[in-house]
Amino acid sequence: MQTIYLTHPSCLKHDMGSDHPECPARMHAIEDQLIASGLMQFLDYQQAPKVTKEQLLRVHSETYVESVFARSPESGLVHLDGDTAMNPYSLEAALHAAGAAVKAVDMLMAQQAENAFCNIRPPGHHAGRENAAGFCIFNNVAVAAAHAIAQHGLQRVAIADFDVHHGDGTENIFHDDPRVMLCSTFRHPYYPYCGAESGNEHIINVPLKAETSGEEFRAAVTQQWLPAFERFQPQMLFISAGFDAHREDDMGGLALREADYAWVTEELKALASRHAERRIVSVLEGGYALNALGRSVAAHINILSGL
Repeated sequence: MQTIYLTHPSCLKHDMGSDHPECPARMHAIEDQLIASGLMQFLDYQQAPKVTKEQLLRVHSETYVESVFARSPESGLVHLDGDTAMNPYSLEAALHAAGAAVKAVDMLMAQQAENAFCNIRPPGHHAGRENAAGFCIFNNVAVAAAHAIAQHGLQRVAIADFDVHHGDGTENIFHDDPRVMLCSTFRHPYYPYCGAESGNEHIINVPLKAETSGEEFRAAVTQQWLPAFERFQPQMLFISAGFDAHREDDMGGLALREADYAWVTEELKALASRHAERRIVSVLEGGYALNALGRSVAAHINILSGL
């Protein structure tokens, strides 16, 4: 079956300023590379719907969700935190971004595909139950994971997060929910300056020092992620797919390459084959060196799609 490719035009209209690294060009860089590599023609292109408030409220407080809606500007920018702003189109983009991940879950549970990639923005893994943070408004992967549990009755879902920054919002949301396993590698000490000490039996945090190589990353995944996932036996696997740990990404400071993203995708795909009926929902997080981002996502989707 084809890999599903979910996106929405509104995600291109979310713009936090000409100097902001989380920019619309990120999505263009991905699509350009998928077209140039010949991958796009083999993907099942789907337009993302909006997430519902009911779906958002599974992971965010009503006070926070209502505040985001209320603060959506008619013009200019409104800052939700020092790094995260909304323009008049940002709320629409955030609703479709989370909606993409929810639709991916529904399509996989309906056996319409084995896996999906969501080319969306704003990203999500820093957004906590009560707050925006780190370019993130709603926690897209958390919304989707909670949807898989609430709507489809899954009892164990897992999230693999290889973004260079710790997914502190995802940990905040699921820290006390043993139905969700989060395995995260991230540079430390580095933004958001947490995670090294906060894990538990179902939150597996693996801090990495600056300049960590692909070989060291692979060792961390092999020694810490994979045994935990095997014990947990997830029924659906989610990926917080941030590509800012690439050696060309000035915002990251790690030294991964496209081959490392292909390798970790192969390992996660094998895990999903054993335990999750091959179901993987991959959701774009970071990645700010545009050429490296495009190449890395293409390597990731190449493995997901089996091409």
